[in-house]
Amino acid sequence: MKLFHCFNSRSLRPLWCLEEMGLEYELEVMPFPPRSEREGYLDINPLGTVPTLIDGNRTLTESTGICQYLVEQYGPTTLAVRQDEPEYGAYLNWLYRSDATFTFPLALVLRYTRLEPEERKNPQIVEDYTIWFYSRIRAVETALQDKEFLVGGRFTIADIAVGYALHFGKRLGLSERYKPNTARYLEALMSRPAFQKTQQIK
Repeated sequence: MKLFHCFNSRSLRPLWCLEEMGLEYELEVMPFPPRSEREGYLDINPLGTVPTLIDGNRTLTESTGICQYLVEQYGPTTLAVRQDEPEYGAYLNWLYRSDATFTFPLALVLRYTRLEPEERKNPQIVEDYTIWFYSRIRAVETALQDKEFLVGGRFTIADIAVGYALHFGKRLGLSERYKPNTARYLEALMSRPAFQKTQQIK
């Protein structure tokens, strides 16, 4: 099993999952963006994005999907919420929400503050999608009232998926406006040994 990774990109999600599960894997750390910085990467992943996970004859490229694959393929593990558990639906909702709703606006903030040349930077897009992000993560604040984790009464890949989005926001300087439950939650997630290991791999 091999994971292609760029530091603190979306590939942090499957890397964190692999570390939490204690699975053996090969890791290739690449400069960002890999489509132009790593020769031959487009032959591995025609999208040019990270992550890419290769497991035998299977290739996966969606970060949260890889986490779900790992817990289902290499479980049983408490990182998964089973279909017979009451919060299974909420678990799936957080998994899909983590990227489509939370990470998406941050990608635009990153692009138009740091990645585009000066003449293409766009403060209006940054402002609009920063507001979008804050409005969407209100769901996290509400869900964590009197709770340590999002679902199942335990740490799961839903926390990995959502935690990455909150960490991404922190790296963009947005965490100063995180509400108390959200800020507490992110700090607890970032203190986990598996997460800290991901920050040492550059």
